[in-house]
Amino acid sequence: MSEPQPLIQVRNLAKIYRMGDVEVHALRGVDLTVRRGEFIAIVGPSGSGKSTLFYILGGLASASSGSVIIDGKELALMSDTERTRVRRDLVGFVFQKYNLLPTLSAQDNITMAQFIAGQTHKPETAAWFRRTLELLGVGHRLDHKPRSLSGGEQQRVAIARAIVNHPALVLADEPTGNLDTENSEVVLKLLRDLNEQTGQTILMITHNPEAAAYAHRIVHMRDGRIIHP
Repeated sequence: MSEPQPLIQVRNLAKIYRMGDVEVHALRGVDLTVRRGEFIAIVGPSGSGKSTLFYILGGLASASSGSVIIDGKELALMSDTERTRVRRDLVGFVFQKYNLLPTLSAQDNITMAQFIAGQTHKPETAAWFRRTLELLGVGHRLDHKPRSLSGGEQQRVAIARAIVNHPALVLADEPTGNLDTENSEVVLKLLRDLNEQTGQTILMITHNPEAAAYAHRIVHMRDGRIIHP
């Protein structure tokens, strides 16, 4: 039996920023393979290239050269419209800043993602929505607006929004960066439970070795290169 196709294949990826006459090499020939169902932490200091890699994998930025294939789709060959569709249908984002809409309730923040993806009226979506709320423990706070929620609760709502459409990949950029130790542990355990109970593929960017320890595999970056795959 052949090996299943990896969810992500990155080959010889480079990103160069030009500032006047100066070239900044943010990524220098990065190779990375992510299997379906993995929980991977990418660790590195500021300036290591991990955030640049995050934005390219999410279709939020383009590479200078190299190849990124997600779920069999080559990002470099896509139009802006096609990359938007990938972000909508295949990728869920979790950021350090929760990015919740302050005028909407927790429930409306979550279901907005369903509405954008055209998933609101599908029975299987309703079942997954209920499972998401149960797993993340936010069902009793759905009527509250973000200002009435703690930081940990806001991040759990943000995770629910990211996974409510059951994307192939969840990209989490420093998801505990704004949280205290107790809430950080809650969020990291939720991400690990999400991965183990649903098989959700998660790629987390972090500078914190303690946060990275929750992942199944740790990838270290420095100076735009992967130094420990």
